Amino acid sequence: MGSIRRLLPLLMLSTICAPGQSQDTASPSQSSGTPAYTLTTQSNIVMLPTQVEWKHGEILYTLKAEQFVVEDNGVPQKIKLDEDTDALGLSLVVTVECSRSAVMEFTKMRGLATMIDALTGAAPREVAVVSFGDEPELLGDFTSDPDKLGEALSQIEPCDDTKAATFDAVDYAAKLLNKRNNHFRHAVLLISETRDHGSSIKPEKVVAELGRTNTVVDSVAFSPGKTEVLNDLKYGGGSGPIGLLVMAVNALKKNASKELSALSGGEYINFTTGKGFDEGLTQLSNHIHNYYLLSFQSPTDATPGMHSLRVKIPDYPEAKIRTRESYFAGDPALAQLPSK
Repeated sequence: MGSIRRLLPLLMLSTICAPGQSQDTASPSQSSGTPAYTLTTQSNIVMLPTQVEWKHGEILYTLKAEQFVVEDNGVPQKIKLDEDTDALGLSLVVTVECSRSAVMEFTKMRGLATMIDALTGAAPREVAVVSFGDEPELLGDFTSDPDKLGEALSQIEPCDDTKAATFDAVDYAAKLLNKRNNHFRHAVLLISETRDHGSSIKPEKVVAELGRTNTVVDSVAFSPGKTEVLNDLKYGGGSGPIGLLVMAVNALKKNASKELSALSGGEYINFTTGKGFDEGLTQLSNHIHNYYLLSFQSPTDATPGMHSLRVKIPDYPEAKIRTRESYFAGDPALAQLPSK
């Protein structure tokens, strides 16, 4: 695709140097068949999967690193454009709601199993499957075996739980990913209704963890109903690290699946029919193979808390840019809202 090669799926966490993590320098043997990689000590890398569309929806493919401007809290950063991530693999957790209105949606999701290959592409990959209602349940651990994956996906079925604990499920998926002893990118495919119902974890903790580790959430929402009118609204919270966190949490309360995607740099789609589900996943698979992967090194003394991110392309001021909105600096365990 010109100056960038196809950037592989569900962009994009490379566990190579997530913000706040310190790792030793290493390089595997070239004769081992393992893709080459480099780990950098004391490096806090913020990754921004970025899709650029022109006026009529066509993707801009041939942009150079110097054409992008990335701002962290309004301050321009020195960025890198990764032009070849084909050697890196993908760890993906497919996370599907089984409760509440999901019961009426399962017949529309029959095409899920056949779409996983399109979503993950040809790179090395491993996929786990999680179902959730009141709490998350692991139906199939990480596997690259198509038969085992198919068996896990076949176990997804409606449940009679009264909750739809989306935040708990995403947190569970993120913890599964963090335990992987590899150097793959980490991503979550979330299939759920738009709102969280009954999670025990506080949303600010989920926001902080996703923002710290670069984990991307791509959301496919069903039965959006009236909540969809809220999609383009922003909810007040103020400025600064705490204000940004408050604003994110307020938005999550209105549409959890959409805001999780926006915050992490993923994509959000919704469906009301089986055809719409298939078309949505096709659209998603097309988009996630055509991203730029931008990154910059956040200073080790960055202000703790939420940081706003903005990507601009001065040469194309009217371009539509989809990317991460924020990242979290510091320990996610310390993320909390001010007392009322």
